[in-house]
Amino acid sequence: MLAWRYLWARPLAAGLNLALSGLGVAVMTFLLLVSSQIERALARDLAGIDLVVGAKGSPMQLMLAGVFHLDAPTGNIPAATLGQLRSHAMVATAMPMALGDSIGGFRIVGAEGDYLDWYGARIAEGRRWRAPMEVVLGHSAAQDLALSVGATVVGTHGLGAEGQAHAAAPYAVVGRLQRCGCVLDRLVLTAVESVWAVHDHPESKGKAADDANAEPHELTLVLVRYKTPLAAAMLPRWVQAQAGLQAASPALETARLFRLLGVGLDVLRGFAVLLLAVSTLSVFVALVHAVRERESDLAMMRMLGAPPSRLAALIALEALWLAILGLVAGLLLGHALTEVLGRLLARQRSLALSGFEWTGDELWCIVVPIALALLAAAMPAWRVKRLEVARLMQAPH
Repeated sequence: MLAWRYLWARPLAAGLNLALSGLGVAVMTFLLLVSSQIERALARDLAGIDLVVGAKGSPMQLMLAGVFHLDAPTGNIPAATLGQLRSHAMVATAMPMALGDSIGGFRIVGAEGDYLDWYGARIAEGRRWRAPMEVVLGHSAAQDLALSVGATVVGTHGLGAEGQAHAAAPYAVVGRLQRCGCVLDRLVLTAVESVWAVHDHPESKGKAADDANAEPHELTLVLVRYKTPLAAAMLPRWVQAQAGLQAASPALETARLFRLLGVGLDVLRGFAVLLLAVSTLSVFVALVHAVRERESDLAMMRMLGAPPSRLAALIALEALWLAILGLVAGLLLGHALTEVLGRLLARQRSLALSGFEWTGDELWCIVVPIALALLAAAMPAWRVKRLEVARLMQAPH
């Protein structure tokens, strides 16, 4: 109790130290939560995908569009590309995908039913699609769109919520997925033929369509799993040699993405370390001044029988109070910021982040501030133990 009163005897200094310590812990907590959840989400969304084949363009964009559904695709490729890949000796599995439309901001992904098995997805209600114009909703999409099995819904052109509606080609909701914590949660899944049917519809083109003059069907991209380890070196070269095709390795592009993000994370991490260092120095200075101001009080406590170790513990306890209060405030603020970011990303149909998750690395956010507080209190506590009681009692006041 005495340490608590000593702490708040100088409220401005205590408030400044708490703010510095709390901000340092908050930044570190925020970085740990966001980076760990993003790494886990991206690793989960890869789902064993070894290669993404699509139109010429940026490999990073192709990977973000085809695997994580966070970007627009680079273009379309001939549907015959699927047959070429499936007949290749180094390809174990090839999954076609057709993109381009959305429902309420959630992307419509045309694929085959096995795509659900890649992520171990389970049906919560209804069934999988069996025919064109049937859709299965991911968990987040079903909740936000408030659609149930049996409902009818219309897609809009483009990957945003403001595109032109394909009113003449509605979809029937036949199933909803259980939450998997993966990319499927924010997708609307259907057959590739559904996407073709919508865009082949006369109204979607703005003029009558003549079957004899209809354009050949196209795919947006193909997800590939290798059959042999040798394919990692040979297959991308083969794809690059084909006219109009581009290959992107999700593993390589994800590593490149983290290298790019790592620079910004390092800057923020350095800022958090600087805040903690300044906080430690500020606590040290505050305790040194506090010991000087309280020398007479401390000497009187010695005269009344308090041992030197108890007085030193009093100084250490004051520093611990600062560390604990800053720690609690920082952890709460860090988790709150993560939750706010997660909700902002959810509105953009992007990665799912939660401020209610905990990571083992947060133990460092607990241990480091306490250790720094004890370090800051070491010299003032040592000085208290060596107080010359007789001199202080004889000194004029």
